This record gives sequence, structure tokens and C-alpha cells, in this order.
Amino acid sequence: MLRDADAKELQKLVVENVLAFNEGFWIRLAARTDTCKSDDDKKDYEELALSVMNIIDRLVHKTNEKIESATDVLKEIIKPVMGDIEEVSWPPKDIKSVALMEKEVEQREREGQLDEGFLSEVNAQLRQAKEDGDKPGLEAMLQKVLQLYASKVLSKRTYAYKGGEVLKTEEFLETIIKAPEEEWNKLLIDGLTIGKGDISPEEFYAVIKKRIERTLIRTEGGSYEQRVLTEYLKGIQSRSEEIVQAIQGPPQ
Repeated sequence: MLRDADAKELQKLVVENVLAFNEGFWIRLAARTDTCKSDDDKKDYEELALSVMNIIDRLVHKTNEKIESATDVLKEIIKPVMGDIEEVSWPPKDIKSVALMEKEVEQREREGQLDEGFLSEVNAQLRQAKEDGDKPGLEAMLQKVLQLYASKVLSKRTYAYKGGEVLKTEEFLETIIKAPEEEWNKLLIDGLTIGKGDISPEEFYAVIKKRIERTLIRTEGGSYEQRVLTEYLKGIQSRSEEIVQAIQGPPQ
């Protein structure tokens, strides 16, 4: 199939089956080349091997460019906090730096730069920071980047209005989604019936569950986007459960 394909078809086949071009493939191709009965056939296989290698090289180069681009985007986002320092402290001493970071996230998201490649890069660095275990500031900062991303994306769509009416529980959830994590506790106490509000925890949990379901439907299964958004919503639920338990005590 590869041998009979023209240049365009060959590129398509290689891209679609890139994982198949492993060591075993090259061994089989070399063996077939060595057993060719004519020089023409041997030349065909040699040219095929060269073409496949060139296509894979271009693929790798493009992938590296994307990773570098995602890294550059992340660097720009965290620049207000990082500056020229090597060791990150969190929260940063200059509170304005977080606002600048948030502004950068908003702009980059609007420009479509916070794609799967970007989220993959942030998750990779976050995973490395956790494995190192000695960079709590970096870990917290990267978590903040993901929180800002989730907040911006989830805030783009509202479910708080239906038939000209305001759905108070949905509106309350959207207020939490937009708010910095540091403000969640106060907002939850002020909004839920266990504190000063008129929204029961059960109503709130139901709305969060519905929003998670909507997010799962609207995002690609297994994507970083899906994971980051649902984890953010689950984080809101976990925090509200902690607040409820702290005030009411553990369930009987």
C-alpha cells in the first residue's frame, strides 16, 4: 500500500499510522529491500524508506514547534509572577501580579492559544513539580493557571436565565466559577443556607452535577480541556462540602 501510494497519499498514510512506524517496521522494510530480485524494486523500497523518514521528521519538527509555542505562551502568562526569579513563592508578594496573570490568560484564551497543546504543557510541568516535591510555589502557580483557564472558559456560557427568569442556584454557581479560589469560602457561607444565604447545599450540589454533565457533553472525551474543567467544578463541590461539614458537623 505504501509503495503504490503517491506523495500526497503517502503523507496521509504516514500521519494516520505514525505509531506503526516502529523498529519492527524498519526491520521488515530492510529485509524486504535486501530480498528484492531487481535493482528497480530495491530502489523503490529505498526511496520509500527515505520518504517515510522525511515525513516523520517533519511531523516531529511540527510537534516540537507546537510544544515550544505552548511553552512560550505559558512563560508569558506566568511572567508577572516569575520575573527574573528562579524560586517561585506563592501567593506572590505583589498581589497585582496575579491580576496581570489573569489578564494574560483572558487574552490568550480569547485568541485561541490555550488549546490542548497548552494544557498538556501545563499539566506536564505540574506533574514534574509534584514529582520533584520541592517546588510548592511552582506547583501552586501552575494550579492557578489551570484555575484561571477553567474559570474563563466556564464563564463564557451562562445557564442562569430561562424563560426570562433568573435561576438563582445557577447564578450562584456562576458567581463562584468566576471568583478567585481565595474568595470561595466567604461566597459559599454567604450564599448557602448553612450560612447567610437561601440556597440549600443539596440544590447547589445538583446544579454542580448538572454543569459537570453539560461540560462532559460539550468537550471531547479524554481531553485535557474536559479534565481541567470538570476538576474545577469538582473542586467547587469539594469546597462547599467542606464548608457545610465544618459548620454543621459530620453527617449522622
